[in-house]
Amino acid sequence: MDGNDDAITAERNAPAAAIDAGAVDAALAAMMTGICGADNVITDPQQLRTYECDGLTAHRSVPGLVVLPQTAEQVASIVRECAARQIPFVARGSGTGLSGGALPRTDGVLIVMSKMRSVIAIDPISRRAIVEPGVTNLSVSKAAESHGLFYAPDPSSQVVCSVGGNVAENSGGAHCLKHGFTVHHVTGLQVVTPDGELTWLGDGTGVAAGYDLVGAFTGSEGTLGIVTKIIVKLTPIPEAVITLLAAFTSMGAGGAAVSAIIGSGILPGAIEMMDALAIEAAEAAVHCRYPEGAGAVLIVELDGPAGDVEAQTAAVREICTAEGAYEIRAAQDAAERAAIWTGRKSAFAAVGRISPAYIVQDGVVPRTALESVLDRISALSAETGIRVANVFHAGDGNLHPLVLFDDRRPGEQEAAEKLSGMILDLCIEHGGSITGEHGVGVDKSRYMPRMFGADDLDTMQLLRCAFDPGGICNPGKVFPTPRLCGEVPGVRRAPHPLVAAGVIDQF
Repeated sequence: MDGNDDAITAERNAPAAAIDAGAVDAALAAMMTGICGADNVITDPQQLRTYECDGLTAHRSVPGLVVLPQTAEQVASIVRECAARQIPFVARGSGTGLSGGALPRTDGVLIVMSKMRSVIAIDPISRRAIVEPGVTNLSVSKAAESHGLFYAPDPSSQVVCSVGGNVAENSGGAHCLKHGFTVHHVTGLQVVTPDGELTWLGDGTGVAAGYDLVGAFTGSEGTLGIVTKIIVKLTPIPEAVITLLAAFTSMGAGGAAVSAIIGSGILPGAIEMMDALAIEAAEAAVHCRYPEGAGAVLIVELDGPAGDVEAQTAAVREICTAEGAYEIRAAQDAAERAAIWTGRKSAFAAVGRISPAYIVQDGVVPRTALESVLDRISALSAETGIRVANVFHAGDGNLHPLVLFDDRRPGEQEAAEKLSGMILDLCIEHGGSITGEHGVGVDKSRYMPRMFGADDLDTMQLLRCAFDPGGICNPGKVFPTPRLCGEVPGVRRAPHPLVAAGVIDQF
């Protein structure tokens, strides 16, 4: 980490400055009650603490007010009231995010979308569905299953994570290698803009002329507005699916097998990898019964026409054997397939069995760099004495190193954060990225200047300001030192006059 990290960390940990001190008051709560009803407005301090963080518990902030709308029109009315008073607001789905993207403001309104959870329509002819943002990811596939269709993006938390949150973070999942990320399956969005306008982006076909505003909105981490309806593509359930579990003595051998599989021209539905520490945690939590003594396991799932899947399965077996796999299992039915996946999908939560606390990282590297990057992570772990469990989407190089620490011991969290940053630096050095699917949020914003120059960050801000010139929509996320809308981009030589006067806050 460079010499500016202490200052950056201090800035990150500083309390959020109020745009309007005391803005979240009884009058505003009464206004929100008029919009949503008393049962959907939370002001009790203890109940507010329920929403103080998302899945990343290292960042906490108790919201000033929580509102749970039930219709798109209610969301629009809530946002209009916030815009009229210049009160910051943040949208939240199921709260499973891992970057602090839904971290609330103490002086703002948290708009929780969990009550908007209807699958509005399934159209099997056009292979589309219309859903509300609070719908859980897996429930879309369940609703489409009787039509021979499914919703392809599948984050590991798909049982509980919401489609609206998936849109905000452009979530991927185990099968994104072949089937793509959320952005590849969203063709239309009904959104509430930061000034409270209810409008549509895209026409549901995915081929509308003009700027791709659906693509810009997907992955914008809630900084451009709030999604209230989503049109998604549905994919035919494949004719055949075969899931293989291959055990290796080392991560390097497993990484070499991944490169060899992709290099052969085979594109599996998923290629996932777990190291010995992640396997230990999964065994303790869900008793997945992976092969004993494995330094790494590779889960390879092939799907498609039966003939193609059969041929590809034989080829993958040969490749894994050639790269040193000492045991290869093939699921014989749906139950065995689910058992193989249980260990992988439980990995993040399972680590709680072997460590009081941990940091989930989300860096990306080219597949060809997997072996060297994993070796370097192992070396950094040994040098620092901090354990790192690796579980990741190996097929597209999306690493999820889990940095383990005991938050009851002074200094351990800081040391873990430092190692976590070193891993992200390692990803950047190898031509990768600081995030593949979890988003930047507040957790990785300080690393953005390591990946992008000042001009790049200013250009990104132009898009944000076009949607949200008032800077009230999920402020403080993604950008480390964002410019004020309307300010000339470039080197900042002095505080903006309004900031210096204390009239407004930087966002």
